[in-house]
Amino acid sequence: MNRLLQEMMAHADPSQVEGLSRFFKTGPGQYGEGDKFLGIKVPVTREVVKECWKEMVPPDWQERAARGVSPFPELEECIRSEYHEVRLAALLTLVEIFKHARKSPTLQQQCIDFYLSHTAYINNWDLVDLSCYPLLGEWLLDASDRSLLYDLARNGRTLWEQRIGIVSTMTFVRHGQLEDTFAIADILLHHPHDLIHKAVGWLLREAGKKDKAALEAYLVGVMPEPDRAVPRYLTMPRTMLRYAIEKFPEAERQAYLTGTVVR
Repeated sequence: MNRLLQEMMAHADPSQVEGLSRFFKTGPGQYGEGDKFLGIKVPVTREVVKECWKEMVPPDWQERAARGVSPFPELEECIRSEYHEVRLAALLTLVEIFKHARKSPTLQQQCIDFYLSHTAYINNWDLVDLSCYPLLGEWLLDASDRSLLYDLARNGRTLWEQRIGIVSTMTFVRHGQLEDTFAIADILLHHPHDLIHKAVGWLLREAGKKDKAALEAYLVGVMPEPDRAVPRYLTMPRTMLRYAIEKFPEAERQAYLTGTVVR
C-alpha cells in the first residue's frame, strides 16, 4: 500500500480544481497545458508529507539501489502521477528524506540521483521552486564543482530544467555566496520565456538583499563578451529588471527603469 498516494487521494477537493487549473495555466497553449489537479492546497500537501515521509524509505533501499532499481518505489509511483499535487508530494517527501539523511551521504546521493532522473515530471514553477534549492542547492553548497547548475541553465531540455539551474542557487545566496547566481543569470539573461525572467529577477533581488552593492555592480556592469558593451540593466527583459530592483528606493528604481543610472 502506497500510503502517500492514498492520503493525497483522500484529500482531494473537487471544488478547488478549477481555480488551481486556472492559476497554473493548464489551458491550450499555456505552460501547464494538460496538467490535472486534485484540488489540494500546498499546506495540506505538506501536512500529508509530514505524516508519511518516513514510510517512503524502504528497509531495502540500499539493496535496491545496488541492483539498479529505484530505491524509492512508492515515490516512483507518485512522481509519475498525472496529478500535479501528487507529484509535488513526492518532491516534498524527497526533500524531507534528504534533510533527515545528513549522516548518510549515500542516501542523500540517492535522493539527488532520483531528482535528476525525474526532471521530466517536474513541470511547473511550483514543483521547481519548492524542491530544487533544498535538494540541489544544499547538496552543492560545499562543493567546489557546481557545473551541474550551469549545464541545466545552458542546456536544459525544458524550461523547467533551466529554471532549476537558477533557482537552486537560492541556497548559496542565503549563505552569502552570490557569484553563481550572477554567473547563471548571465546565461539566462536573454531567455525568451517570462517564467525565466521572473526567476532570474527573483534570485537577483534576493542577492541584492544580501549585498546591494554587488547587485548594483552586476546591473550596471556589462556582459563578459567584448561585443556587449551595454550595461546589463539596459538589455535584460523588463520583467527581470523590475523583479531585481523591487526593494530599491523609489528614486533608484525609476533611474533604472528610465535608463538614467549614473555609473
